[in-house]
Amino acid sequence: MFKRDRYLRLMGAIASIALVAGCGVFSSESSDDGKPIVVGTTSQPSTLDPAASWDSSWELFRNVHQTLLGFPAGASKPEPDAAESCRFTDSSSSVYSCKLQEGLKFSDGHALDAKAVKHSIDRIKKINFNGGPAGLLTTLGRVEAKGDLEVVFHLNQPDATFPFVLSTPAMSIVDPEEYPADKLREDGDITGAGPYRVESYEDGKEAQLVKNDNYKGIAKLKNNAVTIRYFSGSSEVVDALKKKQIDVIYRGLGATDVVDIQNSGDDTGLQLVENPTTEISYLVFNPKDPWSKRPAVRKAIAQVVDRPALVHNIYKDTVEPLYSMIPKGLVGHTTSFFDDFGKPSPAKARQILEQDGITERVPITLWYTTDRYGSQTKPAFEELKRQLEASDLFTVKLKSRPWKTYAPGYQKGEYPVFGRGWNPDFPDADNFIAPFVGEQNALGTPYEAPEITDELIPDSRRESDRGAVTNQFERAQQILVDDARLLPLWQGKSYVAANEEIAGAENSIDPATMMAMWELYWKTSW
Repeated sequence: MFKRDRYLRLMGAIASIALVAGCGVFSSESSDDGKPIVVGTTSQPSTLDPAASWDSSWELFRNVHQTLLGFPAGASKPEPDAAESCRFTDSSSSVYSCKLQEGLKFSDGHALDAKAVKHSIDRIKKINFNGGPAGLLTTLGRVEAKGDLEVVFHLNQPDATFPFVLSTPAMSIVDPEEYPADKLREDGDITGAGPYRVESYEDGKEAQLVKNDNYKGIAKLKNNAVTIRYFSGSSEVVDALKKKQIDVIYRGLGATDVVDIQNSGDDTGLQLVENPTTEISYLVFNPKDPWSKRPAVRKAIAQVVDRPALVHNIYKDTVEPLYSMIPKGLVGHTTSFFDDFGKPSPAKARQILEQDGITERVPITLWYTTDRYGSQTKPAFEELKRQLEASDLFTVKLKSRPWKTYAPGYQKGEYPVFGRGWNPDFPDADNFIAPFVGEQNALGTPYEAPEITDELIPDSRRESDRGAVTNQFERAQQILVDDARLLPLWQGKSYVAANEEIAGAENSIDPATMMAMWELYWKTSW
């Protein structure tokens, strides 16, 4: 593993700030009265197969699948989970070996061995789902199963970030008897080896998780069952919490909900836990669109967008303006967009357009998802429309879809300009640059950036001291600014709301901002 202590301690110490309205002290002892903890969220899976997922589906997978490495509570770097130990076996970070624990089983009782791990990783590359996680494995040459307990990853180039890749839910270990090697699983079931097994799943409604008695790993379950309920909007999930129909909200709190709970006093019976994160929101420009493919149009939009107004008026300052794709808190963060464009200026934007021969209003269609990023998403895009049209340079249409159909749409290149959020796969600057560039990326929109993909990223991955890669990532971000294919908007925080009977929320968000639901439990005393 490489040395990330300088800034990963920050991520590991992205130790939650508890803002409690109601009772204030969390019990240190676990107790379970038998009933499941019900977690509400507006973030539902788009797929049940890890080989197709590079999105919010990971939040379910984190709890029902197992990976070779994972993040225990408070950890700043991956630690063995299904593995007993993992290490680079060469000096160039090109060969990575993991030894599995003995006696591992999937929830259905089938053995989890080295062949199952090889099968799980190989199928990701073979299926090569558009917008799926194969893009995380660009440095992987081949996987070797040595006996029942050893897996060796032979990389085609040095990659000090590879252990972090193995910790992502995309690398979930799946049962070869249930998940085909060359296509996605189609029966709608989930077979995992994680802390929970799926008792039942109803698409768009709920997932019932119960303790997986076959699990052996780093998660220490503090409850025996969790039910995840999926909601279409913030108002619905908040109303359900207030009515005690659910016990916890993870993803779905709108800015006004956060402010209301913070200011509600001691009579609501609710608590709010705030976690500083590296979550970002940004716009993506599709180069296949006749207007979005023109750099002058993209740069003019970058020149007009007023991030402080968006953050203050819409998000009530629960997020902060972001001027680079790499967020604050990570090595390589800059303010490149502000440095190049400065404060919003329609006059400067007009000059940019006129220099490219564009004198008429530019028609732009902005797409957003209705049920993934909280209730502020629609007002945020209405604010972007207002800002752009107030410049007298753009005519803007807004269109939206639920995430279930929105994600396939951007993967097929259907949207001229669309909004996305990004929660890190792992806490490294690499993960805010590499996933968005290249022929195959997380956006489903090819972005050829050879200096980044062929020089800067490979060079940075040779460096085991991640504090020494600032120059590469600063240069990569300047390339992104010059192209203006991606437009960062804001950096967020993760908020968990719960009723006063729930403890453990302050430890439940991992460095990739996913909820470790096994950390939640019922309080035993006040």
